[in-house]
Amino acid sequence: MEIIDLDTLYLSLANCQKCRLGVTRNKLVFGEGNKNADLMFIGEGPGHDEDLTGRPFVGKAGALLTKIIENGLKIPRKSVYIANIVKCRPPANRDPLPDEAESCIDYLHKQIEMINPSVIVLLGKVAAKHLLNIECSITKARENSYNYKGIPVFVTYHPSALLRNEKYKRPVWEDMKKVMKLLRIN
Repeated sequence: MEIIDLDTLYLSLANCQKCRLGVTRNKLVFGEGNKNADLMFIGEGPGHDEDLTGRPFVGKAGALLTKIIENGLKIPRKSVYIANIVKCRPPANRDPLPDEAESCIDYLHKQIEMINPSVIVLLGKVAAKHLLNIECSITKARENSYNYKGIPVFVTYHPSALLRNEKYKRPVWEDMKKVMKLLRIN
């Protein structure tokens, strides 16, 4: 199958068994949103709710991400694109193992290439580790500037971290203000 767009990329993944996650998943969680989005959010992997629905960020962390997008950035969620490092849920919501992320990363690279966003926001250190090949705390990662093939990349806390500790709300808001400035969102 020739991969010419996001739809054919999705179809090529429908029965993926490249790693153990393909065996244990309920549904593939490919990604969703505007296929021509200026802004792309990337998390680590699907959780329980996402595995049941086949949609990214639909649980409590997803509700918070939607608030950040719609109330903070003041743009509709459907105007951005949301994806994950891995497309299948790791058991017990653990972090994806290196070989699992490696099995999926080329699909994410292709998604980014096809969407061609103006800005990428990585949610959490797992996403930063696997897309940017960096190993450090989010606090440290936030201090630096990154790009992915010429696209500016911001690293911020995963919404689930905000649910566990409200002290991360201000840093995330500071990160979103940088995104707004770059995208010229008032």
